[in-house]
Amino acid sequence: MRHDHEGQRVSRRRLITNIGIGSLGLGGLLTARSAGATAVTDYRDLFSEARTCTLTPARSKGPFYLDADMIRSDIRDNKPGVRLRLAIKVQDSETCQPLPGAVVDIWQCDASGLYSGGERGSMIQHVESRQITRDRPWPDMTPTDGKRYLRGAQVTDGEGVVEFTTIWPGWYPGRTVHIHAMVLIGGSRVLTTQLMFEETLNGKVLSQPPYGQHIGRDTYNTSDFYYDHRLLLTVVEDGDGYWGAIILSVDSDGDSR
Repeated sequence: MRHDHEGQRVSRRRLITNIGIGSLGLGGLLTARSAGATAVTDYRDLFSEARTCTLTPARSKGPFYLDADMIRSDIRDNKPGVRLRLAIKVQDSETCQPLPGAVVDIWQCDASGLYSGGERGSMIQHVESRQITRDRPWPDMTPTDGKRYLRGAQVTDGEGVVEFTTIWPGWYPGRTVHIHAMVLIGGSRVLTTQLMFEETLNGKVLSQPPYGQHIGRDTYNTSDFYYDHRLLLTVVEDGDGYWGAIILSVDSDGDSR
């Protein structure tokens, strides 16, 4: 079975049985970077700042989750925006041990605030979602179009790590800038949460094209009802883009600890 850099649909069940092809080796990626980029010698440099063994706060998956069944590391699909490389480590919240073989699924809006699979209804649902409580149990989205940009999944390697290449997400009414993430173990959803960014960086990125064309941002970290400082990515510059890292500590045995 081929790796998914072309973005083909791949059966997760089949992939999970062959963990060796689950995710790209981050160490290899980092050493292969151009000499002119800002120096990040190893993804562990970022995780050392994000180190934690406290259960990661759960957050709503919102109205735009769908199982795109696309095992791939580059989820951009030519969408314009500032490049963002994500390194996500999954570990057990009790033992602090990495969890190889977990599926990490992420999805986000584009620079103009739209989600693939539901562009037509995105703005309507954005307005409606502002009126509900934070704990609304959203169903999985029924796609209304065939687009799947800025969606993808990877399987954690032996160190519990996956890596994605995406763009800095845009914003939409009622929400701060964020990326959705879901962790699955053995096919079960053990964590659904959201990844966020420091506001100084949001301001810097969103002032650049193509984000600057989308004006009127109304919600920031301090006024977002999902915001939690424990969900902030550790971010460093990476040439013309950024690296972001976070450790997700999950309740792998279901005892809520």
